[in-house]
Amino acid sequence: MLKKLESMPRNYKRMLLLASDALAIPFAYWLSFNLRLDFKHVGLNEGEWLVVILTTAATMLVFVRTGLYRAVIRYIGIHAGLTVLKGALASAVFMTCLSFLFQVWLPRSVPFVYFVLVLLFVGGGRFFLRHWIFASQNNQRRRVAVYGAGSAGSRVMLSLLNSQEYRPVLFVDDDPERIGRVISGVAVVSRSWFLEQYQKMGIKDVLLAMPGVSRSRRREIIESLSHLPVRVHSIPDLGDLMSGRARLEEIRDVQIEDLLGRDEVAPNKSLMHANIRDKVVLVTGAGGSIGSELCRQILKQKPRNLVLLDQSEFSLYRIHRELEESKAVVPDECALIPILGSVLDQELLGSVLNNFRVQTIYHAAAYKHVPMVEHNLVAGLRNNLFGTANVARLASDAGVEACILVSTDKAVRPTSIMGASKRLAEMVFQVQHSLKNKAKSRTRFGIVRFGNVLGSSGSVIPLFQEQIAKGGPVTVTHADMVRYFMTIPEAAQLVIQAGAMAQGGEVFVLDMGEPVKIAAMARKMIALTGLSVKEGDNDGDIEIAYSGLRPGEKLYEELLIGENDMPTSHPRVMQAQEIMIEAAELDGLLAELQILFDSGDCEAIRDLLMRAPLGYAPQGKVEDLLWKSEMAAALAQEATVKPGRVVALDPRKERLS
Repeated sequence: MLKKLESMPRNYKRMLLLASDALAIPFAYWLSFNLRLDFKHVGLNEGEWLVVILTTAATMLVFVRTGLYRAVIRYIGIHAGLTVLKGALASAVFMTCLSFLFQVWLPRSVPFVYFVLVLLFVGGGRFFLRHWIFASQNNQRRRVAVYGAGSAGSRVMLSLLNSQEYRPVLFVDDDPERIGRVISGVAVVSRSWFLEQYQKMGIKDVLLAMPGVSRSRRREIIESLSHLPVRVHSIPDLGDLMSGRARLEEIRDVQIEDLLGRDEVAPNKSLMHANIRDKVVLVTGAGGSIGSELCRQILKQKPRNLVLLDQSEFSLYRIHRELEESKAVVPDECALIPILGSVLDQELLGSVLNNFRVQTIYHAAAYKHVPMVEHNLVAGLRNNLFGTANVARLASDAGVEACILVSTDKAVRPTSIMGASKRLAEMVFQVQHSLKNKAKSRTRFGIVRFGNVLGSSGSVIPLFQEQIAKGGPVTVTHADMVRYFMTIPEAAQLVIQAGAMAQGGEVFVLDMGEPVKIAAMARKMIALTGLSVKEGDNDGDIEIAYSGLRPGEKLYEELLIGENDMPTSHPRVMQAQEIMIEAAELDGLLAELQILFDSGDCEAIRDLLMRAPLGYAPQGKVEDLLWKSEMAAALAQEATVKPGRVVALDPRKERLS
C-alpha cells in the first residue's frame, strides 16, 4: 500500500490530504461535543452543521495559505508542526465566533477540546504517516554510525535522519565530555564500545564527520576501522568547505589520501610569492595533473598574468575554464592566457616567451606513463628531452628570471625510457645553467624531483577504484612493489617553494615520507569499501591478481643518485649532490640522438642511452610497438626469399629474432 501511495502523482497526494482534513475537522467538532457530554450529543442540528461547514472551509483556507499542503510528508518537521498549530488555533477561534454569531449552544470547554483534537488529527496524522514511511524503509536503509559528535556531525545527522539510503543509529566520539550524551535522539558512544558492539547494532557504514581534523588524526581513526567489515565514508575536508567547492552534507567515499597523506607543513609565504607575485608566469603542460595544480596554486599568489601552455585542447579548455570560474568567485586582475601548442614548437615557444614577457617558467610538460613511453620510444624521448632543451635555451635567450623543471624519481638510475628521458632533461637544465655566464643570461635554472602523486592521470589509485567498483580483480604488478606518494596540492606547493630557492642548476628532492607497498594499499582500498580480499581459503569479495612488472618498471624507486643530500630552509625540501655532464658531451649526445630519431633505429637509441652517463639499465628488450612491427615485417619478408639465395640479415633483426 505504501508503495502505491508513493508512486501516486503529487497532485493526487495533495487531494487525499485535503479530503482527509475535510473529514477530520467535522469529526473533531462532533467528538469534542460528545467527549464533553458523555456521548449524549449524537446528532447535529441545522445551526451546528452551518458552523461545521464554515469552520471547515475557513480552516482549510488557512492551511492552504500557510503552505501546509506543499510540505512533503516524508520531510515534515517543526515548521509544519507550527503551521498545524496555528491553523488549529485559528479553527477553534472561527468555531467559537461562528457559534456565537449563529446562536449555537457551545459549552465553554468544547473549543479547547476541539483545538486539541484538530491538532491531533491533522498534525498527528501527518507525523504518524512520516513515521510509518521511515519505519517501512528502515529494513532497506543502511545503518550508519557518525564518527564525530561536534557541530559538523550534528548537522550531518539531521540530514541523514531524512535520508532514504542511510539510517543513523549511533554517534562515535573520542571526547569523554560528549560520550553518554544524546544528540538529535541518537546516543554518543566511545570508539572502544563501538568496536565491540558494531555487529550487534547491525552497522554497515561509518561516516567521518570531522572536516577540520588533521590528516594524521584522520589516518589513525581510519586505520582503527580498516579491519571492520564496514564501509567508511567522509564529508569534505575543511579546505573544500571554506573554498565553496563542497557542501557539508555531501557524503564521499574515504579517499586513499586519508591513509597515505601526511599533515602538510604550512607553506612559506615568502617562497610562494618569490617567483610569482606580480610576475608573468608560464606553466607548460598546464592541463596535466601537476601542471593544473601548479596553476591553481600560482593563481592564489596573484601573478600579473598566467600563461597556460598545453598540446591537449580538452585539457587546456578544462583548466582554463576552472581557473576562470575561480576568478569569478574571488575577483583577480590576473589575465589567463591559454596557448594551444607543444614545447617542441620552437617558434611558438619563443613567441610566447617574448610577446608575453614571461618572467617565470614551470616546465611540467612531459610524457610520464612508463609503459606508454616504452611502447613509443622515439615520441617519448623527443617530447621529454628535446622539448625540455627548447624550453631551457629559449628561456635563457628571452631573459626569463626563473625556469623550474618538474622531474621524477624515475630519473634516478632509470630502467625505463621515460626515466632516462627525464634524467637527460635534468642534465639539460644543469648544462644550461653552466652556459649562463657565457650567454650573459640572468635565468636561474632549478630542478625539483619527487615521486608519485595520488590521483594523477595514469596513477594506480583511479585504476584500483574502478576495478573495485566493478567487483575486481584488482591488478597489482608485483607483491613487493613499493612507491613513494604525496598529494598533488602538497607536491605543487613544494615545487613552487623549492623553485624559489634555486640559484642555478640545483636538484631539489622533496621529502616523500615513508614508501608504501602497492599491494598493501590495494588491500586498504578494498577494506575502505566494506569488502574483503579473496585469497586462499578466505571466501572474500575482491581478488588481488598479480600481473608481473610492465616494461620499464622496477620494484623500488629512489630519489637520490648520490649518497649525500643537503638540507634547505624548508623541512620538506632537500638538495641533492648530483654529477653534471659537460656541455660538449651533452651536445654530442643530443646530435647523435637526433640522427637516430630520423632513422628510427630504436635498438641503437637504447644502446646510446646505456653508454651515456645516465645509469640507464633496461631490464628487457626494446618495446617500441612500431619498431617491433617493422622488424617483424622485415623478418617475414626475408623468410620468403627463394631457396639457394644468400641473404645478409640486418643485425637489428637478428637481435629481435
